Amino acid sequence: MYEIKIVTTFSAAHSLRNYPGNCKNIHGHNWKIEVVMQSEHLDDLGMSIDFRMLKQETEGLLNTLDHTFLNDHSPFNTINPTAENMARWLYEALSKRVNGPRAKVSRLSVWENENSSASYFE
Repeated sequence: MYEIKIVTTFSAAHSLRNYPGNCKNIHGHNWKIEVVMQSEHLDDLGMSIDFRMLKQETEGLLNTLDHTFLNDHSPFNTINPTAENMARWLYEALSKRVNGPRAKVSRLSVWENENSSASYFE
């Protein structure tokens, strides 16, 4: 089994509805996103998926969120934009863009700072 990973970042603000602390207020993060793909087989070039394509698709998705207020975006206008909810939403959205016969997204992690992250996988 092969596993590849890319890491990228974006900046955005959010607030957590009904949170009993400071995170209920609008605040921002420089989010770090880790995408892990898994593959059993390689193509004729010896790749499971092209890093460049994976990074372009990931950044294309993140560009819709970059420098915005996450609570304004669906589904975060109805669910809290926690790292956990973001990890699942990004996992599902990115899987639709990049999963293929050889490789699929196996885990997506969202870091809101250097010490705190949440991951989603199936």
